[in-house]
Amino acid sequence: MHNYNYYLDLVNKAIENINYPARPALLYEPINYTMALGGKRVRPVLTLMTCEAMGGDVRKAIDVALGIELFHNFTLLHDDVMDNADLRRGKPTVHTRWNENVAILSGDAMLTMATQAMTRVDDDIVKPMLDLFNATAMKVYEGQQYDMDYETRNDVTVDEYIHMIRLKTSVLLGCSCKAGALIARTTSENADTMYSMAVNLGLAFQLQDDYLDVWGDPATFGKEIGGDIVNNKKTFLLINAIDHAAGNEAKKLNRWLTDTNSPKQEKIKAVTALYESLGLKDLARNAIIKYSHQALDLLHEVKMSYDAYKIFESVIQDLVNRER
Repeated sequence: MHNYNYYLDLVNKAIENINYPARPALLYEPINYTMALGGKRVRPVLTLMTCEAMGGDVRKAIDVALGIELFHNFTLLHDDVMDNADLRRGKPTVHTRWNENVAILSGDAMLTMATQAMTRVDDDIVKPMLDLFNATAMKVYEGQQYDMDYETRNDVTVDEYIHMIRLKTSVLLGCSCKAGALIARTTSENADTMYSMAVNLGLAFQLQDDYLDVWGDPATFGKEIGGDIVNNKKTFLLINAIDHAAGNEAKKLNRWLTDTNSPKQEKIKAVTALYESLGLKDLARNAIIKYSHQALDLLHEVKMSYDAYKIFESVIQDLVNRER
């Protein structure tokens, strides 16, 4: 086993080596732009790490890892259109730099490229790999629909929110690990446990995103701080604020949820102060710790070398304590 950066380098080289057709430029240039924006590449790295930890040949997992990263970035590209987001990783989003039609069509092409990449495995695992990928994709779409449904509801529960992020975010991390396990041809028990481990990691990962959107450093977070607050997005924090606020705090929260005239920064500052007065900063951190510990517990049920355990443990801790 190697450290995270070793696998990250393999992923980045594979992305750099994608051979995009020159024409039509407005189809392929936005894909190249999106994939070149960088990022943590968590999902493809997990694919490579799991494959090697399970005794597989990491070279056989490169195409699948690339497919998973293409799919992930396709979802981000379309999410940015739906959310009308201006920045992604500190750079203009595709629909901002070009237009919405370009973003939608380039995203469609990325999905097909991802599916093609997922088939570049030994013939006997093409079907289980595609079954895993397609089932995951449908769950991600379901999660995105729930996320949009929640925009018009003020009675969303914490359990509903956790279910939504499990679908929208966590299952793709689960898919990443299980795909690597399939290539390594480990036992189904090992593969399923790695899947569950990564799902819990994904929950902690998304909750950390919610946390950083409020208390992160804009210089390192890569997108505007307070965007979820401005958009009244149903995050773990807002849902808990609605549940816990009473009396004067409830009135203040309701005022900011219905206010459309105040400057963005004024709203961000006021809602952040409300979150802090309600103890939500600690509540969020405790939830992140809870799911990261569940991921670690599951990790130790998997059969792998001691060195592999230590590398995975380090990655889990780094992801849930990150600042971007």
